[in-house]
Amino acid sequence: MNHIEGYFKGVRNANIYYQGWLPDGDVSAALIIVHGLGEHSGRYVNMVSHFIPLGYAFYGLDHIGHGKSEGEREMVDRFADYTDTLSIYVNMVKGWQPGKPIILLGQSMGGLIVPYYLLDHQSDFKAAVIFAPAIKIPDSISPITITVGKILSSIAPKVGILRLDTTGLSHDPDVVKAYVNDPLVFHGKTPARLAAEMLKAMQRVTAEVDEITLSFITLQGSADRIVDPGGAQLLFDKASSKDKAIKIYEGFYHEVFNEPERAIVLKDMETWLKAHV
Repeated sequence: MNHIEGYFKGVRNANIYYQGWLPDGDVSAALIIVHGLGEHSGRYVNMVSHFIPLGYAFYGLDHIGHGKSEGEREMVDRFADYTDTLSIYVNMVKGWQPGKPIILLGQSMGGLIVPYYLLDHQSDFKAAVIFAPAIKIPDSISPITITVGKILSSIAPKVGILRLDTTGLSHDPDVVKAYVNDPLVFHGKTPARLAAEMLKAMQRVTAEVDEITLSFITLQGSADRIVDPGGAQLLFDKASSKDKAIKIYEGFYHEVFNEPERAIVLKDMETWLKAHV
């Protein structure tokens, strides 16, 4: 296995960190992970360890304001800060792996970024794998809270309004401990601006998801407390893709690939990818 890393210029000329893992032999396809809120591309070692020996190349970037990338933590001007930067990186990967199938992976907020991006760019990819997509507004968030968030986004965009429940990441205590102690993870509250921009992105995806025709599978834990598990079902039900699949893992938390039973999830993903590469 070979590891590469570096920086490229993203939106507003920010230095964006990227890394990749390459098999020793031929590459069968390139996987690009789009990570979740507050975390970074280095948290996907379970996938890297599983898929590199199978001949896949695995790439990731740290979103602006995340991980090793520049930018105030979790701050954006607009949600497209993520997708515009992702577009630059996808073109880089296409240059490194000419002619190879490219599969886009998205986790949590990355599971919102991916369908949002696919609405305009799905012809660039062979398929997509979407974990715990944050595309459904939780029923627990009232219209008043949403309105207040929109106001704060305009007048006090940096005010923190939401904090991640780390205990809901995985049943594996070592995964939770590593997350809590990871200096590259942002542990503060999500700023009002990003919360409002995510809300707008959710509204666009749910309104236009029928325009997605790309082959995809979505993987979701039924006991997810961080995103509404109904988002995965919504994505599956409303997308126009003729080739689509959904896997609900009973009792699993948010990061299904980091659960103690992760081998089942990774094997399901492997089987699905084999049929689509």
